[in-house]
Amino acid sequence: MTELRHLLGLLAPAPDGTDGDPGPGARAVGAPLAPQPGLDRLGPLVDRISFAGLPVEVHVSGEPCPLPQGVDVTAYRIIQEALTNALRHGDGGKAQVTVRYAGHALRVEILSTGPSVLTGTAPSVTGGGSAPPASRPYGEGTGRGLLGLRERVAVYGGELDARRRLGGGFRVRARIPLDRP
Repeated sequence: MTELRHLLGLLAPAPDGTDGDPGPGARAVGAPLAPQPGLDRLGPLVDRISFAGLPVEVHVSGEPCPLPQGVDVTAYRIIQEALTNALRHGDGGKAQVTVRYAGHALRVEILSTGPSVLTGTAPSVTGGGSAPPASRPYGEGTGRGLLGLRERVAVYGGELDARRRLGGGFRVRARIPLDRP
């Protein structure tokens, strides 16, 4: 439990909106709320994940454009959840994040390495984790993370697909339209 709290502390921004480990009991009653993070906070997120032990490579393609706040937060949360799952269950692999500004949609893809489904050496699931056993598709675990993100993406008319990769690891892919009213 202590390790999990520390890991979550590395991933969460401090109450004042800055990056860093907020420490125990950081969210005191009456503390000011920070704005929701967007893709402009992707660098610090990747740095924290890399520092925690998962090397992450980031690619951005297309012409970055201002995003509606909800889409921006959703894209960030998809990446955050996928990287957190990869760190938790990836057995020392690495991850690649791709953000594509493609016409009227934002596409986000997170690929992580890990044990192959073909070899039968799927990552172990620890109590309360959100990675599923090999018999279930990725995203149908006991956690609400990816299910909640799938619902959030659907609000914007998009799709989210999360599954194991045959060669090992996981893939999380989302497409969020940018031209909805």
